[in-house]
Amino acid sequence: MITAKDLLKKRGSSASVRVSPTDTVYRALQLMAENNVGAVMICENDQMVGIFTERDYCRKIILMGRSSLNTPIQDIMTKNMITVEPNQSLEECMELMARYHIRHLPVKENDHLIGIISMRDVMEAIISSKQEHIDQLEKYILGSDYGH
Repeated sequence: MITAKDLLKKRGSSASVRVSPTDTVYRALQLMAENNVGAVMICENDQMVGIFTERDYCRKIILMGRSSLNTPIQDIMTKNMITVEPNQSLEECMELMARYHIRHLPVKENDHLIGIISMRDVMEAIISSKQEHIDQLEKYILGSDYGH
């Protein structure tokens, strides 16, 4: 079973991509572009207070006619976040993403953010794991693991 923590170790943590609630949406977008991520965490005094995603930008800035240059991120961030613990399986993470129609899950340990995993990260890891399992079964069935 692959866990959220395993995925973060393999991919690297995105916990450092964060802004404060008073930063502008534009600053968050800059960080997202620089780090090639689709979401940033909003933290205050080292505590998570919200998340901002590309979807938030489309729905809460563009469609509402706001300006990213002068809108504080706290005005449009998602405050009620769905989070996971490091020991949760990727299957559990995928189920939460599907149930709540979200693409990013903050991973927290002892109430501290240790990273964010995306739906793409989870899907790629699950597919890779399943392919490895298929390859092992093929080797077993064909007898290629017995040194012939």
